[in-house]
Amino acid sequence: MIQLVPQLKILLAIEPVDFRKGIDTLAAVCKQRLAQDPMSGALFVFRNKSGTALKLLVFDGTGYWLCLKRFSQGKVSWWPLSHESPLHPLAAQQLSVLLYHGHPQLARFNADWRKLS
Repeated sequence: MIQLVPQLKILLAIEPVDFRKGIDTLAAVCKQRLAQDPMSGALFVFRNKSGTALKLLVFDGTGYWLCLKRFSQGKVSWWPLSHESPLHPLAAQQLSVLLYHGHPQLARFNADWRKLS
């Protein structure tokens, strides 16, 4: 089971990927295009070209998890635009909002009492 805890490093891949890709190919995308170690424990979020689905890839120490969220209606309501970096960091509560078809940058959260490192 994947838990979205505040300490989890979450990285959104800005460019869409072909959703026919499986675990091995997405791990290769992490290494080659994103210059990240897919076995680092970070959760990588990918979207398809049409924006109707998200894939989450994470290594938990014993194996990979690959989760697919296909929206029954509409498309992803927000996705970062960046030409500087192929990745965009996201907080756990922001990912929760995104997975429920919301706009993470418009959501209001209480300030962290103490930042977790």
